This record gives sequence, C-alpha cells and structure tokens, in this order.
Amino acid sequence: MRSKLALGLIALACAGCSPIGPDYERPVFDLPANWKSLPAANPSLWKIAEPADDKPKGEWWKAFGDPTLDSLEARCLENNFTLQASLARLDQAIAQSDSQSAALYPNVQLGVTAQRFATSPNRPQTNYDSVNAATVQNDFKPVMVMTYEVDWLGKVRRAVEASRDTAGQAAADSDNVRLLLTAQVATAYFLLRQYDEEILVLEGVVKLQDKLLSIFKSRYAEGAAGRTELSQQAALSEATGAQLELIKAQRNAQENLLATLTGTPAPDFRIPPGRLPASLPAFPVSIPSTLLERRPDVAASERAMAAANAQIGVAKAAFFPSLLVAPMFGGYESAVMSTLFAAPSIIWSIGLTAAQTIFDGGRISANLRFAKAGYAGTLANYRQSVLVAMQETQDAMNTLTQLDAARRRQDEAVKNYDKAYGISLIRYREGLDNAQALALIQQNQLQALRIKWQIHGGQFLASVSLVKALGGGWQGLPLPNPTTAPTAEQIDALQTSGRSGS
Repeated sequence: MRSKLALGLIALACAGCSPIGPDYERPVFDLPANWKSLPAANPSLWKIAEPADDKPKGEWWKAFGDPTLDSLEARCLENNFTLQASLARLDQAIAQSDSQSAALYPNVQLGVTAQRFATSPNRPQTNYDSVNAATVQNDFKPVMVMTYEVDWLGKVRRAVEASRDTAGQAAADSDNVRLLLTAQVATAYFLLRQYDEEILVLEGVVKLQDKLLSIFKSRYAEGAAGRTELSQQAALSEATGAQLELIKAQRNAQENLLATLTGTPAPDFRIPPGRLPASLPAFPVSIPSTLLERRPDVAASERAMAAANAQIGVAKAAFFPSLLVAPMFGGYESAVMSTLFAAPSIIWSIGLTAAQTIFDGGRISANLRFAKAGYAGTLANYRQSVLVAMQETQDAMNTLTQLDAARRRQDEAVKNYDKAYGISLIRYREGLDNAQALALIQQNQLQALRIKWQIHGGQFLASVSLVKALGGGWQGLPLPNPTTAPTAEQIDALQTSGRSGS
C-alpha cells in the first residue's frame, strides 16, 4: 500500500512539472529593411524584437533646453490626476497578482472553540434499552485547519502567470500614460510659444495696416485715392486685427490646457510670453528597432497577449479532476482545561477530495473556446500596435524631413523680403518710393516671417511626435544651448502663479 501511494505521489509530482496549456512564445514580426527617410537599407538596424520598455528613458524633454518646459513637465508628473489614477490602477493590479499568487500555498487557519452546553433527557434515544439523562458539559477545542489545492495540472500556476502578466500590462499602461502626458505638455507648450511668435509678428502687421489706413485716409481726403481703395484697406486692417484676436484665443486655450495637465486651476495659471528655442535637438536619424520596442503601448499589448495565453491553460485544466487536501486539521479537545493538552485529548483529521465534472452542458468547452478567441484577439491587437508604432514613427520622420526643407526655403524667402525692404527703404529715403510702397513691402516681409515661425513651431511639434512614437528619449543626448530660453524672472513668475494664483 505504501509503495502504491508513493508511486501515485510521484506520478502527481511529474504531472505537475509541466503546466497544462500552451507555453507563451512571443510572435515573430517581419520588419522592413529600413525607414523611408533613411538613404539606403541597413539591415543591421533591425533585429528580433524583445521588450525593452523597462529601460530608462530619461527626462527626454530636457533635450530642448527650455527651463520653462522642464518646470511644466516636473509639475505634470507630480500633480497630474490622470497619472495618479493610472498609478492607483497599477497598485491594484499588483495587489491582485499577489493575491492570486497566494493560491500556490496552503491556507492555514487557527481557531478556538469554548462552549458549555446541556443535553435534553427527552432527546431521541439511540438504544431503546438505554435511558437518556440530562447532562451539562464543557467543550474546549483549539484546532488548526489547513486546506490546499494540489496544482497537479498547473492550473494555479497558469492563473498566477496570467495575473502577473496583467500586472505587467498595467505597469506598461502607466508608462504609456506618463509618456502621453509629458508629450502633451511639450506639444501644448511649443504650440503656445509658436503663438507667441505669431502674436509678435501680427502686432507688427496690425501697426502697419493702421499706418497704411491712415495714408489712404489722407490720400482720400486729398482726392488722390478712391473710396474703394480706402474700404479695401480698412477691411484688410480689421481682418488682420481679427487674426490677432484669434491667435490670442488659441494661446489662451493652450495655457489653460497646460494648467489642467499640471494639476492647477486654469484661472490661477499664467505663462509669460516667450520665444521658441533657436534650434531643435539633434535627435538621431538612424533609429534602430530597439527604440520601437520601448513603446509602452506595444509592451502593454504584448503583456495582454501573454496573459490571454495563460488563460487557455486555466480553461483546459477544467477538463480534469481537481484535487483538494481537505479537511485536514489537528488540535485538542477536552471537557476540562486540566487535560486539554494531554495526549489523549489530541484530535486530527486528513482527507483528499477529488471532483470531476461529468456533464455541464458544454460550459467547459465554451470557456476554452472563449480563452482561445481571447488570445487570438490580443495577438491581432499586438500586431496592430506594432504597425501603428512604425506608422507613427515614419510619419514623424517624414514630417521632420519635409519641415526642414520647408524651413530652409522659407528662410530664403524671408532673406529676400529683407533685401527688398532694404532697397525700398533706400528708395524711400531718396524720394523714389512713397511710404505706402514701403509699408506694403514690410507687410509682406512680416507675413513671410509669420509663416517661418509656423514652420519652426511645426518642427518642434514633429520632434515631440517622434519622441512619443519611439517610446521616450535617448540617454546621453547632448542638450542644446538655451540661447532664446525664457529668463529667470519669467520662470519665477510662472512658479509663483501656480502657487499663489497670481
């Protein structure tokens, strides 16, 4: 009997070595040879993807060399309630994983029963020849009870595996929230600074328009200009003023967005006017695929797929018997305290329960199909997330390339307008051009300058999009010189406004 029991235990132990269900294997994804923006295919940039989202990404926004942006990002990470909610969900997922892991160990409970009871003399008799009598007795019984599910098929281990992968998915989701929020702060900030640049230009245009309107009024009064010319200039002046008000409204919207992102009420938040940085960070052009692997949303999709794979094993285990060691307890029982812990007072019990479902109307089979379909869905989501990551990266790189070319051409346009204005200014001083011609050339010059700032602001927005598409920043990236960064007084004013509501 002992040898048979030992062989049975060995068989159970061997069966428990390999959990039921498929072991998780990360799917292979066929990657293209290179980015479109790179000059030639370079296969050395690509390799089989492995999760690297946990590698440090650093404070990537510091590459722009803007102290105001650094302050806003720090306040966002400290005060943003969306990020705090995401971290709370992560804590919940970790706690749930720890709770699920506890199923690997026995459940032990310690209990004590102390009672005094009386039996009735009129209770049913167990033997007609015996006479019942009334009794009053004490019963003291301290016991320790243990229950344990034998994980002979690996059902519990698969459930623990799924819970840990789910916690990993929650961690990746939190990283993704952090990345999205910091990118949103940077986008809103650079858009605000672009509006600052445009406001400066438009204010100059408005002054010129008003000056031209005065010239046309004088010419109209002298009979040198018609009513149509005067009306057209008045309409142009009002239209430019309307554009200025719209830009100011857009700036206010970005300022209010930054207030919400940094956890500050919008009425208490102010950012003094400033300028865009003079140059863009030198982000690397030849991006290896390892940076795509760092995207937290791709990592979250991959962890969800692993958790769904483990659930297949849990569903398959339901086809086999479950083994439960219960009831299993040991303790003492006595009517008097003096003999409670004596050897004759020892009580114990041990049992093994096995249960097998014979008929359930197809419920177990349906659950297995549900688990397999869930894995197929997460696999499709993972592949789609990789495609989206490559698309967003390629879009950002293409946008940066095109904006760089557009910026160079617009710079040339501004230089030519500067030359034209300089020539017209000389002609005006020599009496060859009138003030109206000079003002018109200067107006075109300022409009070209406004387009230049729009393109330059778009370059910063595209840089942030590239960082977001690649899952974060780069370590060891040289920081630019903040040649046009806001002054210390502006930084102090920003921090004071957030604290005191000034």
